[in-house]
Amino acid sequence: MDFDFAAEQPKFLMLMYGLIAFVLVVGGLLLLLDVVPAFFARRREARLVAATANGAVLSGRPRKQGEGIFALFFLLPTVLLLLIGLVIPAIRTTLLSFMDGRSENFVGLDNYTWMLSDDSIVRVLINTLVWVLLVPLAATTIGLLYAVMVDRARLEALAKSLIFMPMAISFVGASIIWKFVYAFRGAEQDQIGLLNQIVVWFGGEPKQWLLDSPLNTLLLIVIMVWIQAGFAMVVLSAAIKAIPGDIIEAARLDGVTAWQMFWRVTLPSIRPALIVVVVTITIATLKVFDIVRTATNGNYETSVIANEMYNQAFRYGQNGHGAALAVVLFILVVPIVIYQIRNLRQQREG
Repeated sequence: MDFDFAAEQPKFLMLMYGLIAFVLVVGGLLLLLDVVPAFFARRREARLVAATANGAVLSGRPRKQGEGIFALFFLLPTVLLLLIGLVIPAIRTTLLSFMDGRSENFVGLDNYTWMLSDDSIVRVLINTLVWVLLVPLAATTIGLLYAVMVDRARLEALAKSLIFMPMAISFVGASIIWKFVYAFRGAEQDQIGLLNQIVVWFGGEPKQWLLDSPLNTLLLIVIMVWIQAGFAMVVLSAAIKAIPGDIIEAARLDGVTAWQMFWRVTLPSIRPALIVVVVTITIATLKVFDIVRTATNGNYETSVIANEMYNQAFRYGQNGHGAALAVVLFILVVPIVIYQIRNLRQQREG
């Protein structure tokens, strides 16, 4: 195979420019992170030395101003990125949701009334509601059971690693794995899908699991639960281990049963962790796209808001419909985020 270096020279130049830009950006940030704190530290030390030499008391106001500038220096890039990547797109998407498919004419609330009048979109909203109701509940419950069962077990580390392993797999990879589980072949052929093979072993007929609604939606939910249960297990297991030993000992001295220990001691003690897990999984579920896209492409009445938003905006060219669905998704996520922020603030103050 001949390789023409001259013909590929532009690509090498682009690669070299990219590497140089990467080194300059990363190196510049590291340099700033080293220089700026050192600069303020030297200024504070110089003021302290000067005040000590003059016998004066160093005022706290300049120090606070310096710390404010220091904090602003680190917050400014984050604020700019949030402004560019979140605030401006959110405003633009909201404006597009009141425009027609080509984003040329103002149509008012037509895109929102379309969501409630189109039966297929109503099915999308119902599917999303089913996902939000079932996934956090099932994943948190299973994760809690895992956490209780493997707590202080002999092979605890190995068990936790195996249970958490699905979290290391992308949603697309997990969906492909489970598509093999649900795979279908005719009754006269050897089954490659685990679920259909089990059915055949028990004398049943193989079935195309992902074609029948609403069963197919529930089977897709299983994939999400399989992924998120490991996350719930890790967080809740850490919370269980953080329960003070004297509380457990006091409960045992009172003669509580294992069930009473779980309901009256363990659950109340890990309530903050439970809230974090439920909120995190709920937000992830509202945004689910990869699983539906990979497993069924949203067909057979399995689509959810994120998938339909993509279809409307990028496949059907209906920017207004896609933007309206995006706004609805944003509205659903915001109250959950606000609740989590208030909950964390209350825990900090308490």
